[in-house]
Amino acid sequence: MSEGREPMRVFLVAGEHSGDALGARLMAALRARRGSAVSFSGVGGELMREEGLESLFPLADVAVMGPVSILPRLPRIVARVYRTVDAAVARDPDVVVIIDSPELTHAIARRIRRRRPDIPIVDYVSPSVWAWRPGRAPRMRRYVDHVLALLPFEPDAHRRLGGPPCTYVGHPLIERRAWLDALDPAPLARRLGLEPGRPVLVVLPGSRSSEVGRLMQPFGDAVRLLRERGPEPLVIVPAVPHLRGQIEAALADWQARPHVVEGEEDKFRAFKLATAALAASGTVTLELALAGTPAVVAYRVDPIAARLRFLVKVPSIVLANLVLGENVYPELVQEHCAPPKLAASLAPLLADTPERRRQLELLARVPARMALAAATPGDAAAGIVLDYAGAERIRSA
Repeated sequence: MSEGREPMRVFLVAGEHSGDALGARLMAALRARRGSAVSFSGVGGELMREEGLESLFPLADVAVMGPVSILPRLPRIVARVYRTVDAAVARDPDVVVIIDSPELTHAIARRIRRRRPDIPIVDYVSPSVWAWRPGRAPRMRRYVDHVLALLPFEPDAHRRLGGPPCTYVGHPLIERRAWLDALDPAPLARRLGLEPGRPVLVVLPGSRSSEVGRLMQPFGDAVRLLRERGPEPLVIVPAVPHLRGQIEAALADWQARPHVVEGEEDKFRAFKLATAALAASGTVTLELALAGTPAVVAYRVDPIAARLRFLVKVPSIVLANLVLGENVYPELVQEHCAPPKLAASLAPLLADTPERRRQLELLARVPARMALAAATPGDAAAGIVLDYAGAERIRSA
């Protein structure tokens, strides 16, 4: 037997489209460092396929959300879990990287660890153990060697909770800072006929149908109250394509029709034009924070989920607030997500007030809090994956 160096073998598992995007960036960063001396296998979507992954099965087979969607497809999903575990063991990778979708990827990781405890496993995207079910963190130590965190407060959370080693590798949004800084909002202002000095309100009712269904009515009534009480803001509603029809139908009940825009460029142009925003809780609060846009955040859940609020273990449900460690954005949740309260919280942000100035001062700190020493999140993640893979590992040919 002669000694020879084989390509480093990386087995990746993504469970939904956001994970596919993270996986593709990680693969590109690994290839930039290792060239042809790295090979990929596992489960991913179109973006990972473009980076050289031949997925075991289509991502659509497992990319489902919520029990109503999962139950009818549970037998197929279970079969895909076992097929993935068998493939990982047969491939004998130098490292396994599971990406987000913990209900799926952690089930796979646990089974790989039982069968091949020698294979290192890296978890890209921490489950929200800092928010609920904190007991997951210490249990993860049994089958995860390292967590790659997208949010800067997550390493401290894992240390506090007894989770695996965890490193902040950066949120994908920070790669867009230069693009956002260079983006000119003037074309959108001209298209909408925005008069100089008129306040602009951006309304963001969520990226899921259930969120839009629960928030469009109170958001619309809050806008009506604002119009009745003072200067009428120009209202912009950025819509994702698959929800535009639902949003347009709900807007038929609004007293004054706002401008609906689509696409990432117009969304971020709207953020830069905005005097303030009214937003559903979610990743969009980080987008608004990086754009420096003052906002009020609101959310409603179904009655069953509302009764489980006592399980949430964080002082805020707003990501931008958690990143800063301070509640920059007011949050009005469930029964507090009522038009009079929404309008009262928004009104000070539409003029030069202490409330608006305080938000602008705090939001200016967000980019530094999310900054990275590495060039990109993909580079930071790749460095840790290479450490666990043993980049200089020699195999017998």
